[in-house]
Amino acid sequence: MNNNVANQSVLIVDDDTAVLHELRLMLLSNGIRGIETISDSSEVVSRLEQNNYSVVLMDWIMPGLTGAELLPLLARRFPHVPVIVITAVSDLQTVVRCIKQGAFDYMTKPVDADRLLLTVEKAFHISELANQNKVLKGYLLGEPLAHPEHFSDLITRSEKMQSLFKLIETVAPSCHPVLIQGETGVGKELIARAIHRSSEFSGAFVPLNVAGLDDFMFSDTLFGHKKGAFTGANEPREGLIAKAQGGTLFLDEIGDMTMESQVKLLRLLQEREYYRLGSDVLIKSDARIIAASNHDFSALITQGKFRHDLYQRLCFHELHIPPLRDRSQDIIPLVEHYVAKAASSYEKPVPDISRELVVALQEYDYPGNVRELISKIYKGVAQSRREILTLEDFPELKQKGGSGKPEVKLAYAGIFCLQATFEQFPNFSDMERLLSDEALKITNGNKTAAAELLGISRPTLQKKLAAFGSP
Repeated sequence: MNNNVANQSVLIVDDDTAVLHELRLMLLSNGIRGIETISDSSEVVSRLEQNNYSVVLMDWIMPGLTGAELLPLLARRFPHVPVIVITAVSDLQTVVRCIKQGAFDYMTKPVDADRLLLTVEKAFHISELANQNKVLKGYLLGEPLAHPEHFSDLITRSEKMQSLFKLIETVAPSCHPVLIQGETGVGKELIARAIHRSSEFSGAFVPLNVAGLDDFMFSDTLFGHKKGAFTGANEPREGLIAKAQGGTLFLDEIGDMTMESQVKLLRLLQEREYYRLGSDVLIKSDARIIAASNHDFSALITQGKFRHDLYQRLCFHELHIPPLRDRSQDIIPLVEHYVAKAASSYEKPVPDISRELVVALQEYDYPGNVRELISKIYKGVAQSRREILTLEDFPELKQKGGSGKPEVKLAYAGIFCLQATFEQFPNFSDMERLLSDEALKITNGNKTAAAELLGISRPTLQKKLAAFGSP
């Protein structure tokens, strides 16, 4: 058994006190000290509610609650606690039933001591992993960010991104490499900078896009060179890895590296040392390396375009950034933020955004993700000559052959759901009331603007509101 068993606890359940004594001695003789026994199966649930057991050893045939009744209850109430069934019944049907109902393993009496101890040790390991996962999940979902200012460059309301930020705070203090994966334009460098800010490294953040660099350019840029190392090397050059000493080296587009460069990066990761070109002086590095790519590494490795051992070194911590189309709640905050920034850069007043443009921006798929959204916003703000941005400023978003008005079913898809709003299918009167209420919410109670949004006159809207009993 390993050295961690003294910190583990076991609950043994059997109506035969001789069996309880025998199993207890087997575990004690191998260093397990946290052992409790129960002969009354009806007490098991209350014991588990009051104590944190690592493993439960349980008989199958018992008076009171039988194993067949108790096992599914434990699997449902305490899924993180492995249950090992120990019984004199050895037929295949009972074994299959135990496993299906959630047993970690099944053993027959008389119990073989070696097999018992091996099984219990495996169960300890599973229990420990389950508890670690439970703690991490609780942290990711429940705790606020310790330093939200580290993520101020990332505009988001997405739960997926908030969970990613919390994971970053967990892994950032580590000196191990981080691999960031995500589609083009999702903000991989911004995430890398957030990792650096969240770390305990006091050195600089040094970025390098390796796409298009041949092996010589990669080596010279990353490692630097000695004076006279090659024709034209009239002065020594400090490489980027030296500038990242005590800080972070960010390698973007890592999937596009040449195979020769991959070998050199692998050595840097393994040995934490390098040579400048033309030099035989070994230089140590303590820079933390973050890499990023939009490639599928399993495909690259299968095709022989990326070294599997290098991938294993890089992905010690692996982060996946969701595309913008999977976090639609971020679109409006991003639009508002970058409209203001674009207006400032063009020295214009910040324009309002029309409802039809909001709808079109929400419906768009964004193959270029946040980068594409920013580009569209800057282009639209630069071209606009009005105090409000409309679809006319974003011609690529307009539906061909359409009237320019948003489709109601799409415009209101994010505002309400018929099944969630009404107990039964609504009639026209229900819909008129709902649309009137929503129009007033959108226009902050301005009845003239609400009437215009609904395509009716203000007196007509006023009459409908009176019929609904609204002020």
